[in-house]
Amino acid sequence: MTDLSQDFDPEIPEDFDSPHIEYARLRRECPVAHTNGLGGFWALTRYDDVKRAASDSSTFITSVQNVVPKVAYTGRRPPLHLDPPEHTPYRKALNPLLSQDRAELFAERARELTRHLLDPMVAKGGGDICVELSSYLPVHVFGEWMRMPEEWLETLHDAGRAFILAVHSNVPEVMKETSLRLYDMARALIALRHDEPQDPALDPTSALIAARHDGQPLPDELLVGTVRQVLVVGMVAPMVMIGNICVHLSRDKALQQQLRNDPALIPAAIEEFLRLYTPYRGFARTAVCPVEMGGRKIAPGEAIALIYASANRDEDVFPEPDKFIIDRPNIDQHLAFGRGPHNCPGIHLGRMQLRVALEEILSATAMFELDGPLTVSRWPEVGALSVPLRFSDGGR
Repeated sequence: MTDLSQDFDPEIPEDFDSPHIEYARLRRECPVAHTNGLGGFWALTRYDDVKRAASDSSTFITSVQNVVPKVAYTGRRPPLHLDPPEHTPYRKALNPLLSQDRAELFAERARELTRHLLDPMVAKGGGDICVELSSYLPVHVFGEWMRMPEEWLETLHDAGRAFILAVHSNVPEVMKETSLRLYDMARALIALRHDEPQDPALDPTSALIAARHDGQPLPDELLVGTVRQVLVVGMVAPMVMIGNICVHLSRDKALQQQLRNDPALIPAAIEEFLRLYTPYRGFARTAVCPVEMGGRKIAPGEAIALIYASANRDEDVFPEPDKFIIDRPNIDQHLAFGRGPHNCPGIHLGRMQLRVALEEILSATAMFELDGPLTVSRWPEVGALSVPLRFSDGGR
């Protein structure tokens, strides 16, 4: 019989650092932990266990529950809500549009947007980097990538942010209401592409409409769910990560100046920031058979959270795991973008945004520091939602 003890409480108030302290404790004392909070689930905190569950999609499926807490009230959203091989046609349609070369085509636009958002902050000597910059940048970049009408982007920002805040407030009625607004946008975008077709080699929605599985088009409702998923999935991680990076650099002024003086170091720094401040902890799987991990027996049907944020600080894989070390010898092993068939397809678009944002923030300032209390996210993300900064003009 499964041991359903309460090894940790995912609902206690947190600050910026406390989750990492708790996950270090769990890795030492109870690496496969159980909680009754947030509906009850197992939490994998060590690198090898997280990597195993993420990579073995036949044993650990995502179609039952894909995040903790379970928030999918409004329909299935491929590819994340489907297991291979059902999820494969959706990834196959989108992957060519998310290559590194394609992502870099949006870098100059991302730079223009970042400068536009930074200018008023520089003029007033600071502001909230998440609220005023990083909540907007990914919306506009994804809007460009999705080739959405320009006039839709403000609505997408407001609807997406409302959904994200509803999830973090854990208010089911608001979650459902805000999610349905995003579904309406997905249906409108699909209808627009039916009326005014675009090149599937350039347009993600058109690529999904053109996709075939066993000779048949993808089902209408799952097509809507996929567009809905794409609309919001790329918005949260960059917003949180830019905030996380700014918190770290506010605390480490020497590193901040080093990166400002030598921007060539920024891509390597981004990888270490991704390891240190992986913005996801709640991606979930469900075992299809009894499994044993870390001396615990997990029964079929029980939710399992893959704590990527903990795995990337596993002492057995990353020595001195809480320390920022640029050019770690094994940095390419980090799991910030997942592993296996559900690894993040937007990896190159995400890296590009983080690189451009950090380059421009450092260029626009002589120094920046924290200027008030932080607001942090709840499950399924981990990290900053609000980071007030004070900074000096770098004379851009």
